[in-house]
Amino acid sequence: MTTTVSTLAPELAVSEWFNTLASLTLHALRGRPVLLHSFQLLCPGCVTGSLPQVQRLERVFDHTDLQVIGIHTVFEHHAAMTPVTLGAFLHEYRVRHPVGVDMADDPSGVPVTMRRFGWRGTPSSVLIGRDGTILHQTFGIEDAVGARIAMAIASSVSDPCRADPADEADCSSGRCPAPVASAA
Repeated sequence: MTTTVSTLAPELAVSEWFNTLASLTLHALRGRPVLLHSFQLLCPGCVTGSLPQVQRLERVFDHTDLQVIGIHTVFEHHAAMTPVTLGAFLHEYRVRHPVGVDMADDPSGVPVTMRRFGWRGTPSSVLIGRDGTILHQTFGIEDAVGARIAMAIASSVSDPCRADPADEADCSSGRCPAPVASAA
């Protein structure tokens, strides 16, 4: 199922990061397009299909500001998919982009990021625009995603705080214009 929506992407809930020195947030990445892909290391469709496709997309868009993020979304076989196993998997499959472990939610059994995005399973993918809105979301990764990524890269954001103008933390850097008082 594919959906194209224009809502603000929910924040990631990650318990551990791989291939990055610092934790990543979608809020901090506003201003850059983001390709988010969920996978499980024991998912055949992820290992043989979506992961190689994501790696090809990384090579194609390497010269751009596209940020690729993997989310290891474990909703089955929990005991087999430990951080040690994931680290070995990422090394063996030469996954170099940042990968976060989706935070477990014991009561529901559905990891937090998976639930927030409404993913039906793995693999799933989400393209997030420079303004933090979801441009495209699908179960799996479609062949046309490269064209969608190119359009997201080509777009500009006139006001990087447009998605959340009341957020002073993002505007403290001076990137956001001060609100103009109305003449009411």
